[in-house]
Amino acid sequence: MFNRQLFPIRLALSLGLLVVVLDNGCAAEHAESKPGPEKRQQEQAAVKAGEQSNIVAKIGDYVITKEELEKRLMMELRPLGYNRYSDPIESVDVNEVLLTMIAEKAIAIEARKQGYLEREEISVQIGQFRDRKLAGLVRASYLQGRLSELEVTDAEIDKQIKANPKLDQRRAKALLQRQKANRLTEQYYNQLCQDFHLKKISDNFPKAAQIHQRLLSNPKRPRDKWWVLISQVKGELTPEEKNIVLATFDGGKLTLKDWFYTLVSMSPPSRPKNLNTAKGVEQLLNAALRIPIFVAKAKTLELDKDKNFLDQLKEREAMVLLGRVRADKVKDIKEPNEAQMVKYFENNKELFGTSKTINIDQIWCPDLEAARKVKAELEGGKDFEAIKEEYSLQKKGKPFNVYPGNEGIFFSDLWKGEPNQIIGPVKGFYGTAVKWRIVKILEKKPAELKEYSSNLNNGIKWRMLDEKREQILANYKKQLLQKYPYELYADRIKDMDPLDVP
Repeated sequence: MFNRQLFPIRLALSLGLLVVVLDNGCAAEHAESKPGPEKRQQEQAAVKAGEQSNIVAKIGDYVITKEELEKRLMMELRPLGYNRYSDPIESVDVNEVLLTMIAEKAIAIEARKQGYLEREEISVQIGQFRDRKLAGLVRASYLQGRLSELEVTDAEIDKQIKANPKLDQRRAKALLQRQKANRLTEQYYNQLCQDFHLKKISDNFPKAAQIHQRLLSNPKRPRDKWWVLISQVKGELTPEEKNIVLATFDGGKLTLKDWFYTLVSMSPPSRPKNLNTAKGVEQLLNAALRIPIFVAKAKTLELDKDKNFLDQLKEREAMVLLGRVRADKVKDIKEPNEAQMVKYFENNKELFGTSKTINIDQIWCPDLEAARKVKAELEGGKDFEAIKEEYSLQKKGKPFNVYPGNEGIFFSDLWKGEPNQIIGPVKGFYGTAVKWRIVKILEKKPAELKEYSSNLNNGIKWRMLDEKREQILANYKKQLLQKYPYELYADRIKDMDPLDVP
């Protein structure tokens, strides 16, 4: 089984960038005095009890944790980033958000029953996620055992900076670590190819090149793109063609279908231009083989049975199924005609006018106490810019316009202020968090209504279609919540305030 003791030191490898994080100071501290059997049982029981109390809902074999609910609340609170809708949200109800999350799990359960996982585009998408995760775990566990080989000396950093003076110490060190990690990973991959007896079936390369050229030059359906589409891989390859084997290794193989899905996962400009040749087929095959070889190793290490990995895979599966079901449920909605759009506009003019606008300057504070101190000093006559330079988490920001669409739930607090007034402390979105701020209102512009014109039709149409989609999905969720029993632990969320989510 996968050794969890490997993870006091966690290695994250993303696009070759090595990140080393030490938990609790260092691995040596973690390894000090091991508890006896009775102590371990008590600790395990305490952990299990803590995990159970952290669960806020259950449906089928899914559980929803408090942390997952908190993340979703932040998503619901965050503004859309544009002012398509002129009215900001007024509040977010914790129970309603949790019910929505439960209903989404119910959709995944129902989708599995209806055979969605057998659909090629879905199975491939989930499979690619699974394999990338497993390959990453293998690389991380391998490099973890070679931390000493990843160390970078001051002399190496100085040499790197001399070669590229634009680098500072931190970036030079990161670059050198990435290079060393990549070299070690490449050596490891080459060794695995030998260990798993990788064999390329070169006799099938010309056939693969011919099939690619056919899909590229003679699609069954006209297309306005110059590259091979995912829909072609799914629908224009015969079952026999999909199963053409391009490489074998102990415990697995790579088929033409796998090769094509590697191709279509690449952006069209970056795709090889020589895929009409056997050499080009082999070059792409070399890239396509890397993850499967690492996955083969992952299975021998039983990393595919790790609970954290399985939980992530299950969550991705639910996400993919939810997206596909949503698309299927609303695909037959008819677009409104112009008469319907005119009528909708006349009944909802406020949605299509210019948005309310406030020009503000602000001082971001680390906490409420700091915000109160800043407000007191401003009320005592100190200069706003001087205080901003001294205290603000963001010192260089200039005055700017805010709208309901980028302030979300906090816009109404700002709108209560008047020009030249300093308000606060009030909350706002600071990066991915909610923080306190002091805001200076410089100018306010109320919303203005517009008269109907055909130029507005596109926005009206999409607003109407959005409402129809939301209604269809809401009805479907309600139906599934009646079909599948669930548990909601209201006592565990009764004191949860969306605005106090970490």
